[in-house]
Amino acid sequence: MRKPRIGKVVVNMGLGESGEPLEKAEKLLQQLTDQAPVRTKAKVSNRDFGIRKGEPIGVKVTLRHAKADSFLKRALEAKEKTLAESNFDNKGNFAFGIGEHIDLPSVKYDPAVGIFGMDVAVTLERSGFRIKRRKIQKKSIHHRDYVTVNEAMEFVKENFGVRIV
Repeated sequence: MRKPRIGKVVVNMGLGESGEPLEKAEKLLQQLTDQAPVRTKAKVSNRDFGIRKGEPIGVKVTLRHAKADSFLKRALEAKEKTLAESNFDNKGNFAFGIGEHIDLPSVKYDPAVGIFGMDVAVTLERSGFRIKRRKIQKKSIHHRDYVTVNEAMEFVKENFGVRIV
């Protein structure tokens, strides 16, 4: 029951603009993850960047179970299985960025698509975390039930062979 596991992996591509680049990123993310992405919208307007509130400016995908494991292995290989200590937070989550999608194994450069970067955020949880998400009788979880930084680092080292610097 105390053993951590991967709750979800969120892959995000923030482009800062809509139109053709957004459609290319959407197709690319679908190819990489085998799952349909969701568009993310701007929360506020920014005249300097030409962004209006509610305009789609990025795409994201939430992966769970086997898809999450397989994509995370590929993403960590793109980072050469090395993460910094600062990538981990106090609740057992960690995140990292991939500068170019062609760094992922078995992905080739396509001039029609271009090059996109992405952020990968991983949520670790224990059995029983459903208590705080369920609809009926939702409860809070005690701080000792969250995955700690050290437990998250050990989990990543053991399961994925990652070196933490």
